[in-house]
Amino acid sequence: MTPYDMIKSHLDQAVPFAKHVGVVLQEIGDGTASAMLEQRSEIENHIQTQHAGAMFTLGEAASGAAMAGALAPIILGLRPVARNAKITYKKIAKGTLTAHAACDQPGQALQDALKAEGKADFEVKVDIRDAEDETVVEMAVTWHVRSA
Repeated sequence: MTPYDMIKSHLDQAVPFAKHVGVVLQEIGDGTASAMLEQRSEIENHIQTQHAGAMFTLGEAASGAAMAGALAPIILGLRPVARNAKITYKKIAKGTLTAHAACDQPGQALQDALKAEGKADFEVKVDIRDAEDETVVEMAVTWHVRSA
């Protein structure tokens, strides 16, 4: 099992709300992640499309997984919190959605900053696409991470 696989299994347990909504983490790498959300009646809005809150949860979960992937060697000694999030809904979202997240800095640079300063703030950009591979949501999450 790779460190990324361990993070993936831990995040499923550590963030039960995302699991409750139906978010499935697919891949985690060094500062990258992808997650998927199938449309179900429980997470639809009044026009039978994906609910904005469900899409936010998908994007935030993917951003958290990317953040954890960037900090994999030291993640167990850290306390990460989402400091800020900006989301733009580009079009109505139907069907299965896939979120692709990427940190704005390399993982090693973030690890070095944490070792030197004991904290770091950085952004993770998320692109959420529908089954036709069209962007339905753009999101940016600013993470504040400090030593535990």
